Amino acid sequence: MIDTLESLYPNPGIPLDHKDPYTLLIAVLLSAQSTDARVNTITPLLFAKADNPFDMLKLSVDEIREIIKPVGLSPMKSKGIYGLSKILVEKYDGEVPAQIELLEELPSVGHKTASVVMSQAFGVPSFPVDTHIHRLMYRWNFSSGKNVVQTEKDAKRLFPKDLWNKLHLQIIYYGREYSPARGWDKEKDIIYKRIGRKHL
Repeated sequence: MIDTLESLYPNPGIPLDHKDPYTLLIAVLLSAQSTDARVNTITPLLFAKADNPFDMLKLSVDEIREIIKPVGLSPMKSKGIYGLSKILVEKYDGEVPAQIELLEELPSVGHKTASVVMSQAFGVPSFPVDTHIHRLMYRWNFSSGKNVVQTEKDAKRLFPKDLWNKLHLQIIYYGREYSPARGWDKEKDIIYKRIGRKHL
C-alpha cells in the first residue's frame, strides 16, 4: 500500500492554499463539512482583508460570516475564527502555538484540525484522520472503522512515524481518485483489489 501510494503521489501537495500556520489553521477550520476546492475559492477573499489575527479582529463576526457563507456552517465558523484570533493576539502575540494541546484549546479547533496544523505547518509527525482516511482504513482492513479515534490509533500503530505526514495526504488523494464514497468502482481501486476486506 505504501509503495503504491508513493508511486502515484510522490510529492503530495497540501490541498488547502495557505502561506503560514495562521492561514492554514483558518483554511482547515473552514474545510469542515466542505470541500477543499470550495474553501480555496473563499480564503483569498477573506485573507485579502485579514491574513493575520490582528487584522481579523478588525472585522466583526458578521463581516467574517458574510465572506465565508459559501463554505457552510458559517455562523459557528465565523465565531470560531474571531474567537481563536482574539486568543492568539492576547495569549500568544499573534503566533499560532506549535503544540497540539494548546491548539485544541482554541475555539472551533478539534483534534483533526490541530493534527493537520501540527503536521503541515510545523512538520510534527501527526496522522489526522478525515472521512477519506477513515473510509479507506476500513476498506483496506487496517482498522475496524468504529470511529476516527480508533482509526487514528490503528494508523499510528501500523505505519512508520516518519511517513505519517506524507502518508495521510497520499491516502486523501488516493481516496478522491480511486476509492470515493459514492460511485466506487472496486475494479479501479488497485489497493483494495489486493488487500481489501472481502465483504463490502
